[in-house]
Amino acid sequence: MSETAPIPVFDYFSQVDLPTPTLSDDEVRALFADAFGVEIDVHALGSQQDQNFRVFRRGESLPLGVLKLSNPVFSEAEIDMQDAAAALVADRSPYVRIPRLVEGPRGAMSAWWESSQGRIHARVIENIAGSTLTGSRYLSPAVVEGLGALAGAVSLSLADFEHPASGRVLQWDLRHAARVIDTLLPLEPDVGVREVVQRAADAARAALAPVADALPVQAGHFDVTDDNVLRAPGATVPDAVIDFGDVCASWRVGEIAVTVSSVLHHDGATPESAFPAIRAFDRVRDLTDDEITALWPLVVLRGAVLVLSGRAQVRLDDANDYASGALDREFRILEQAASVPLPVLAAATRAALGRPRRVEPVATGSTLTALGRHVELDASTESPLNDAGAWLDAATLDAAALAALDAGAAVVTVPAWRARLTGTVDPLPSTAQTVPTDILVWTAEPLAPAVDAAAEFVWTTADGEPAAGVLPARVRLSARRAFEGLVPPPRTTRALADAWREVAGDPGAVLGVPAPVPATDDSLHRRHEVLAEVQEHYYGTPPRIERGWREHLIDVDGRVYLDMVNNVASVGHAHPHVVEAGARQMHLLNTNSRFHYRAIADFADRIAATLPEGFDTVFFVNSGSEATDLAIRLAMAATGRPDIVAMREAYHGWTYASDAVSTSIADNPFALETRPEWVHTVDAANSYRGKHRGADAAKYAPEAVAVIDELAASGRPPAGMIAETYFGNAGGVALPDGYLTQVYAAIRRHGGLAIADEVQVGYGRLGEWFWGFQQQGAVPDIVAVAKSIGGGHPLGAVITRREIADRYRTQGYFFSSTGGSPVSSAIGMAVLDVIEQEGLQENARVVGAHLKSRLEELGGRHPLIGTVHGSGLYLGVEFVRDRETLEPATAETAAICDRLLELGVIMQPTGDFQNVLKIKPPLVVTRAGVDVFVDALDRVLTTGY
Repeated sequence: MSETAPIPVFDYFSQVDLPTPTLSDDEVRALFADAFGVEIDVHALGSQQDQNFRVFRRGESLPLGVLKLSNPVFSEAEIDMQDAAAALVADRSPYVRIPRLVEGPRGAMSAWWESSQGRIHARVIENIAGSTLTGSRYLSPAVVEGLGALAGAVSLSLADFEHPASGRVLQWDLRHAARVIDTLLPLEPDVGVREVVQRAADAARAALAPVADALPVQAGHFDVTDDNVLRAPGATVPDAVIDFGDVCASWRVGEIAVTVSSVLHHDGATPESAFPAIRAFDRVRDLTDDEITALWPLVVLRGAVLVLSGRAQVRLDDANDYASGALDREFRILEQAASVPLPVLAAATRAALGRPRRVEPVATGSTLTALGRHVELDASTESPLNDAGAWLDAATLDAAALAALDAGAAVVTVPAWRARLTGTVDPLPSTAQTVPTDILVWTAEPLAPAVDAAAEFVWTTADGEPAAGVLPARVRLSARRAFEGLVPPPRTTRALADAWREVAGDPGAVLGVPAPVPATDDSLHRRHEVLAEVQEHYYGTPPRIERGWREHLIDVDGRVYLDMVNNVASVGHAHPHVVEAGARQMHLLNTNSRFHYRAIADFADRIAATLPEGFDTVFFVNSGSEATDLAIRLAMAATGRPDIVAMREAYHGWTYASDAVSTSIADNPFALETRPEWVHTVDAANSYRGKHRGADAAKYAPEAVAVIDELAASGRPPAGMIAETYFGNAGGVALPDGYLTQVYAAIRRHGGLAIADEVQVGYGRLGEWFWGFQQQGAVPDIVAVAKSIGGGHPLGAVITRREIADRYRTQGYFFSSTGGSPVSSAIGMAVLDVIEQEGLQENARVVGAHLKSRLEELGGRHPLIGTVHGSGLYLGVEFVRDRETLEPATAETAAICDRLLELGVIMQPTGDFQNVLKIKPPLVVTRAGVDVFVDALDRVLTTGY
């Protein structure tokens, strides 16, 4: 935009000190009544250089608006410009809530007051409902994206806005940031602060200088920050912008730079956390390449100005709590903005915006392949080198390299930029900095490398000490390429690793063994293309998991996650005994279960032996859905009846029969309305949020018995009753004492059969009991089980008595091609071996008790936790917005799971309202592992989600 003819406006450099107006509440009330004709009550709000109040009509609780007493240095034209800019944005971006001037009995509430502190402008703007993002709590990617979208909307709305006061000179105008720093830096008394600011500002000025003259200029808000946006009550993403006090003409990219700066002080934030905001802004403003280059230098300069201005304001006005309370936040903004070299951030930002990569710098040096045979080791997530937990051994990589040298190799390398899982000795707590920036080298003979000085090569030994001259043989050496004296960190995130490579170059290329440029990973896109939409995956943007070990899951970039949800991998991921049993049997025989082989009989004996006497006949299938489906069909065949009783809010599977008795609305919102007429339901026996709570939960059993009796009296005695023996779908809620005993007795009294769905909770997971029905002191007629019994292999079983099983012939024959196959049987027996030999049921009891105790302690500090359900290693943390009404905190639970993923913990919600964390990790999880989970959950509940 063009700046119009000059009029008297504020120039910061003519008055660096800006004391805040400090009118008393009594004076404000009197002046307000005199100017606007309204008697008010006031509530003071914070500001760095103005004085703000929320005002109420005398005796009323609804706000009349926000009173802004502008600093006296600002002219009437500047105040008019602020109001005009706000009105224009409101008109052009109607989906953005913008406060307007409040109309009073005498018209618009905007006037000059003659106060005890001189002439001050007062105006009342609308009090928009909602909350700011003030403070340093965590901001989710969706919230950060919302900030960027608001900045983009405001910038677009003001693209052609002009005003006579737009040429004012503010300390916050980033065009003047360098001059502000030069003015304030000599006044800063803290030498350490001066050094940090000077170093960061010098780098930013140098990076900005080549593009500054090419940056587009327009009017802008230039303060769309966490303090100046609002999210509506109950909403997560901000949709309102307030405080147009910094409107002026400046560099267009400064709008998003200011917004980005406000993200960086929030919990866990790094420069990468701002990418969603930058992408959202770019979608509507289409940043030029020069603006991308300028963006991060401007963020650094903004941080430097904030630090120096804030500290100067506190020295001037030590009673300004708003300014003093922001000092730590402002310093963190500067630290984070300067934590990554600016060219690296520019490259990462271009990649995040889908811009083309730039060509890596080229340099030459000694070609390692000239030494003789070269072996490149693969230390990535999927490498066989990391099998059987070898990745946790610090010696694995060196042993493999020395073995290659002993086999005749002259040089062994491990490339930079590819995930290097091998040697991750402390995998938890999880970190996203997993991608190495160095190449590892071992040589058979001492090496005297010759490298182009332009490559800025940095050699170190395994312990990080500098290495130079003739490098020793048969020891691990590390080489990185620096950039203008800046050495990349040993490991960083994937996005920053790619950016470092673009800026500094590949050290392997200098040595003649270049690392390949990573290919674009399209596996998630292809999954969406070729799988049915209903076949969902965890998380909106899931990590690509390619390895598991014990309670760990590892993604393709080598990040290690703590698996707290995977009861399928009951004895831990990739347990060596299970792997060996399956592989050995695969070498021998794997065929359909109609052939005669020993393993199926051995496994049937083993699984039957875990059950009470009388369970002597086993059917093998491939999943929990098949198991519960078969159990229902058995009951129907054995009794000759079609009707089944099922507990509401349960999930039993996706096959026709198992889905028919599943009434969880989380899995099917129309579950109850679409049940076939042969399914009859009883209330979910949930003693926490069901119809009967606490001691009244004893009523569930008699009421269920009455339903069964009524069915029989109507001439439709049920074939059976199916229920989870421990209410797993609700998050591990124990059934009321005696519930199954009473219900099983009623179903049998009418000739029906009791079906125990143990798919989720059976096989030692509850700690105190191997089977869930044991907690109830009841014995079913048919047991359906899956998940845990295969340890990740598709395996399910139905166990019953011979006379019941024999009646299945009335419905034809039974055959499952791979149910109980040789490999499935071998794996099933290996899983039982591990549970028994490693004491995993006892581990579930001991570690589970510790975990539940810690979670209950969290409940005492975080009101969102309504209760902690469960036993052993089947627990549920139920989140509620109100502990009296038990309003489910559904959105909060989803957000908590997403934040836990960022912290390296895999967790998912369950229950009809999706407000319960389903905590069911592999049974091998350790006390230290569950402590990592609880600490992460505590952080999330404390700092936000």
